[in-house]
Amino acid sequence: MIRVLIAEDQALVLGALAALLELEEDISVVAQCADGQAALEQTLEIIPDIVLTDIEMPQMTGLELALELKKRGVSAKVVIVTTFARSGFLRRALEAGVSGYLLKDTRAADLADAVRRVHAGGRAIDPNLAMDAWSEADPLTDRERQVLRLAGLGVPNSEIAGQLGLSEGTVRNYLSEAISKLGASNRIDASRIARDKGWL
Repeated sequence: MIRVLIAEDQALVLGALAALLELEEDISVVAQCADGQAALEQTLEIIPDIVLTDIEMPQMTGLELALELKKRGVSAKVVIVTTFARSGFLRRALEAGVSGYLLKDTRAADLADAVRRVHAGGRAIDPNLAMDAWSEADPLTDRERQVLRLAGLGVPNSEIAGQLGLSEGTVRNYLSEAISKLGASNRIDASRIARDKGWL
């Protein structure tokens, strides 16, 4: 039996994914979580075979969850199921050690097959996205991405500095670098460009 934990913040989608996978004789949904932090805690407690997760979630994104599990050496394999059909997200997911990346319009039978393939040691990547994944490299550093993500939400430099343990001058430097790398006109424009590319 393949033991699956599902992390998804939209209740209807979470319920639908669980119901679809429970129809399979060889798959058991052992936990359902509505945010990334809960998914991390549950995964560490029960160690499922597969963690099926969205990208955008409260507390911790699916990519951050995958990175944290990789850092801790947890044996559970991560499969992303998302609406984000952007090569930048796939690239970052693969770098985080993710074994699968599927879109939410994937057929139920294909989702179950992907879970089996990943459980058997393979990969399950949306083929159209896979072709584009390495076409354009992400120019941002992790710190620039953190600062830009908060700036794009309208958080002032002083608050960004406080949240990330940086000086305001350092925050300005990171924003300036990101704006320059992306050829943007300002921080909001830079955030939009990076989000569109799947780099935030």
